[in-house]
Amino acid sequence: METINKRPWGYYQILSDASDHKVKRIIVEPGGSLSLQRHKQRSEHWYAVSGEGRAIIAGRNHQMTAGTAVDIPQGATHRLENLSNVDLVIIEVQTGTYFGEDDIERLEDKYGRV
Repeated sequence: METINKRPWGYYQILSDASDHKVKRIIVEPGGSLSLQRHKQRSEHWYAVSGEGRAIIAGRNHQMTAGTAVDIPQGATHRLENLSNVDLVIIEVQTGTYFGEDDIERLEDKYGRV
C-alpha cells in the first residue's frame, strides 16, 4: 500500500498516479471535514466504499453511503464531511491536466488552513 498522507480530518493514500489521472483512497474520520475547496485543473469522481457522510457540491447536499457516487466538475466548490461515528471511505478519481496538491483553492476550513 502507498504512503499514508495524514490530514486533520483523517488521511489518504495514492493508489494510482499517471499523466492522465490520479486515484486516491480517502478516509475521513468521524466528525472530520475536508475544506470547502475547488480546483482549476481537474474534475473529481467520489465513490463511497463504506461509512456514511455528506458531499456538498456547488451548494447541493449529496448523501454518501456505500455504493453511492458523485461527480465534481472542474471549478465547482465541494466539501466532504463524515457525520457518523465510523470512518467514511471514499475512492477519488481525478481527471484533468494537473493533479498537484497546490491546485486546491481552500475557501473555508475548520482546521484553519485557508
